[in-house]
Amino acid sequence: MGMYQRIGTASGRVMDALVAGLELEFERGAGRALTRRFLEAEEAEFRWEARVEERWLGAYESSDEDFELDRVACLGQLDGKWFCATMLVDGDGQAHGMMGCCTFRSLVRARDALLHAH
Repeated sequence: MGMYQRIGTASGRVMDALVAGLELEFERGAGRALTRRFLEAEEAEFRWEARVEERWLGAYESSDEDFELDRVACLGQLDGKWFCATMLVDGDGQAHGMMGCCTFRSLVRARDALLHAH
């Protein structure tokens, strides 16, 4: 049985922070243009940071016995789209990868995917 937990409202701050950081580094207006490339390169981390709810699914069975990971389903909103993703997360709460992700037009559908993730 999984554990369901509400995280908070992280969805808007992730995109805002990314765009602001890129505009500081490069120039005003460049942030939006570069955002897509950064999202693609670090998708798992951005989705993990944008989560607003999560549900523990169980331990991740791996051949690496020195490193334990859990499978965690998370729900969030990134770039105006709701998503449900299955993440690999360590004991410190850091994402190490993403096993899959679906996007949705509504919070209701994303939450339904979260509740039925396995």
